[in-house]
Amino acid sequence: METELTQKLADKSITKEALLQEVMHNSDLLSEVIRGISSSKAAIRYGCAKILTDLSEEQPEKLYPYLDEFIELLDSKYRILIWTAITIIANLSKVDKERKIDAIFNKYYSYLDNDYLVTVATVVGNSAKIALAKPYLTQKITAELLKVDDVPVMPHLTEECKRVIMEKAIDCFDAFFDQLQDKAEVLSLVKRQLDSPRTSLRTKAKSFLKKRSPC
Repeated sequence: METELTQKLADKSITKEALLQEVMHNSDLLSEVIRGISSSKAAIRYGCAKILTDLSEEQPEKLYPYLDEFIELLDSKYRILIWTAITIIANLSKVDKERKIDAIFNKYYSYLDNDYLVTVATVVGNSAKIALAKPYLTQKITAELLKVDDVPVMPHLTEECKRVIMEKAIDCFDAFFDQLQDKAEVLSLVKRQLDSPRTSLRTKAKSFLKKRSPC
């Protein structure tokens, strides 16, 4: 749906950054931007998605009343909007007083079975936000992330893609390692990456393990 405000994104008479600032200072404009993600025009659809993603990082409390709409967005026919939903939901976890995200945990992590790198990587990359906001979900999140080692190779998810995803998983484990009750499985997973053909993954694994060295 287009409005006079969001149409400005399409004709470039306003930048995403400028519209974000307007929304941050005038919550009355928020509903227009949210409607914009349903626009038939890509410039509006994705422009509004970017604005909402940034807003969810800066002022998550403003978007929390619309959490159900972002949960519905997980079923979008557009992959970019699915990625947007995954990210925004994670960003809103810190203000999720009603535990709505807990209720869709299985659906959220079902995207680890997706056959596109960016989809899987977006879930993994945002998982630390949820674990840090909801420590009681740490073990469940860890169990899901440990599965990335067994993600099957597919046309849009190669062995090299799996290595990229593993790097993101290690970053997540690094962020909430102190919250883990059983650290052995995570350490074992990371140790297996020391022989990876991907240099950056080997380096990340080595750095992670060095931080946890008893020495």
